[in-house]
Parts: sequence; C-alpha cells; structure tokens
Amino acid sequence: MGARRKAREAALQALFYMDHAGEFTPQALERFRGEFAPKPEAAAYFERLVRGVMAARGVLDPLIERYSENWSLERMGGVDRNVMRIALFEMLCCEDIPHRVSIDEAVDLGKKFGGEESGAFINGIVDRIRLALERGEVQRPAPEEIGAAPGGAAEEPAAEAQAGPAPPPPAAEADAEAGRPRRRYVRPGGPPPRKKANATGGRS
Repeated sequence: MGARRKAREAALQALFYMDHAGEFTPQALERFRGEFAPKPEAAAYFERLVRGVMAARGVLDPLIERYSENWSLERMGGVDRNVMRIALFEMLCCEDIPHRVSIDEAVDLGKKFGGEESGAFINGIVDRIRLALERGEVQRPAPEEIGAAPGGAAEEPAAEAQAGPAPPPPAAEADAEAGRPRRRYVRPGGPPPRKKANATGGRS
C-alpha cells in the first residue's frame, strides 16, 4: 500500500473520530494521534489532509450538500461524508493530484470502510462536483476562505493530549433517513472481533 493511501485511511479514521465526537479541533486531533498515530511514511500527508479538511469544512460541506440531491450531511453516514471531505479537499486544494485519482481513492475508501452502497453514493456526488469544477461552476477557494474550521482553527498549535486513551470510533452507524435500507458502517480499521460462545450457550 502506498504512503498516500495509508495517509488517506488514517485521515479518514481521524476525521471519523472527530466527527463522532463533534469536535473538529487541534486538541481532538492530538488525542486521536496519541492513540492511533499514522505510519511514519504517511504522517506528512495525513497532517495535510486532516488539517486541510478541518480548515476547509466551511467550503466543503456546503458543496457536498449542494450536489447531493437533497441529502443533508446529518443524514449521510459518517464514513461517507468524511471520505467526500477528503476527496474534495484534494480536488480543490491539492493541484498536484488529478481529480480522477481523488475520486478513485474515495470510492475505494467508501467500499472498504462504508456500507454496500457507499462506493456508488460517494462517486455520484464527488463526480458531479468534479464536472462542476471543470465547467467553472465551482471555484477553487482562496486561502482566506479556508483559514479556520468550524470548532477551531487548523493552524492553532496542538494542545497536549488529555489524560487517558481516546475512545475509538463507534463500530457501526444506522442511516437516519426513514425508509432507506439500513447501512452498516464499520469503523476504519475493521470490524470488532466476534464474541465466542461459552459452554452454557451465552456470550463471553
């Protein structure tokens, strides 16, 4: 696995963790990194992605909602919306990465960590934004537009991690939309181990 793929997976883990906690702050990132540090070869790009998404959420999130055909961010699965944030940050702010590479990587992340429909769901929204960007309907944000993220500026120095281990992301999420098939979202890193039955037929 290449260093950038490792960085994207680690960034998804970090953003998923912060999203679930409702805390996109340098302090939350530091707590996550204290327990789930990325591999050394992936660390630099991990930082670029996570801090970039934190800073650009005010631009990224409205774009996702605008091109998602009436889906609000809250109704999307946590894996899906954070995969799209990563892909769109690359498309808008990382000119060294071709759009198709960002989309393909996002689809792969969705298939690996999301539900059965995640790959197609992510591809549909992000590809619509790609087309809008290439037609000039969406402009790359100016640096001042992504200077601070809701909940804390990405440029702030990271505070020391709080005592105690950071809680892991939840094992699964249910889709919030009534009538939509339930979709299981396995936390980045894989599903938890299955419990073994004991001799009395219970669960140990």
